[in-house]
Amino acid sequence: MDAEPADETAVEKIVRTCIYEGYLLWPYRRSALKNTKRWTFGGVFPAACAEALGERSASHTEVLLDAGGAADDAEITVRVRFLHVVDRQVLREAPGGPEPVDAATVGGERYLTWQEATERELPVTLTLGELRAGPRTVPLGVDGGTDREPLREPDGTHAATLVRSWQPLTGSVRIGVEPAADGVYRLSVHVANTTACPAPDPAARDARERAAAYALVSTHTVLRCTAARFVSLLEPPARLAGAAAACRNDGVWPVLVDGGPGGLGAGRQDGTAGAHTVLSSPVTLYDFPAVAPESPGDLFDGTEIDQLLVLSVLSLTEEERAEARACDPRAREILDRCARLTPAELAALHGTIREFRPLTPLGEA
Repeated sequence: MDAEPADETAVEKIVRTCIYEGYLLWPYRRSALKNTKRWTFGGVFPAACAEALGERSASHTEVLLDAGGAADDAEITVRVRFLHVVDRQVLREAPGGPEPVDAATVGGERYLTWQEATERELPVTLTLGELRAGPRTVPLGVDGGTDREPLREPDGTHAATLVRSWQPLTGSVRIGVEPAADGVYRLSVHVANTTACPAPDPAARDARERAAAYALVSTHTVLRCTAARFVSLLEPPARLAGAAAACRNDGVWPVLVDGGPGGLGAGRQDGTAGAHTVLSSPVTLYDFPAVAPESPGDLFDGTEIDQLLVLSVLSLTEEERAEARACDPRAREILDRCARLTPAELAALHGTIREFRPLTPLGEA
């Protein structure tokens, strides 16, 4: 079965949009009520504390792979992607040595103690034959670490330091297949978090935020097989409707995401033709989602209208912008990007026509 050329750039855009959904919301300030509870999507917490916090310790994906005439050497790639919480502490240089502070202003730029996140990925490639022989378990591990960023005044004086630290993470990814119909397999991916973490106090208001440092935040799985096609679970072919309904997905929602020339899902009327790539996301999507080409960049809320968010950013007061710039480097990027937009780029966000179709008179099929 020949593979259609997939728009990998478009696939990556929708994956990144979902991973960063809710990362930081307008007005992009630490003091904003909506940003006091973060890391709300797709958290896979350590098994030792998940139950106490009412969180998952694993995510489970099941999709259908129509192997057709694919040989045992057909490769299946599974990429587990997530955010790793990074604690950022501001240290101010003082006569007695560096001292932790909530904020510091250096060179006219303000910096706040808060949390950031960095992307992590575990790629696994196995053949269909290997999986038919039995499920495979791959260890997931990320070393803990610390990074120091010196902050200097314009004259070169070392005034403060940003200390970023992250906890070690451990877990496992279990991948398996089992027959679901003639030439069709149920492919499963089970992501578990086995990280050691301090026992949480469920009564503490910040218990979840503390535990998030040991979690796989916004966990997503991308599955790809160029030699076979994944079957839509939303619009399966009639012969596979029962097999699709039997797929079990816990904490995720798998959708088809690749397309042909012209963009994701170009020329597709439904998902019955299948696709070579699936995104298993904690965000509920339709098959073949796409980021509008007019979108100037991430705003961390894929369900909002870019034009309204951009105008809201531009309407922030100088004091509000200063706090947003101080709380997160990605918020700083949003502010700078919105300020650089030209009138033509802003006008392009107002609306667009994707296609023209003849009207069907009422009463006609």
